[in-house]
Amino acid sequence: MAGILLVALLIPLLAVVLDSAPARALATRWERRAPDGAGAQGDARMAALEADVQRLSDQVASLEEEGRFLRNLLEARPGRSGLSPGGSPEEGRGPT
Repeated sequence: MAGILLVALLIPLLAVVLDSAPARALATRWERRAPDGAGAQGDARMAALEADVQRLSDQVASLEEEGRFLRNLLEARPGRSGLSPGGSPEEGRGPT
């Protein structure tokens, strides 16, 4: 009878202790703990991601530079060289 009473009292007490802030902090720390060797693997993945981001950044900069170059070319064109309205390619060649 005393054993049942003790268990009945310990269950709510254990629930209060496990729901406390220190118990939650301890559980969070245990969840964050990486398994053995996972730290090195995570560092390698992070380095690979950083390299990919740098490569993409360089490509974006290159595309921006190409876009500026093309825009400058189009803006600097003095006039369109081409046929006059209604003209044909044979008109500009001269006598044959």
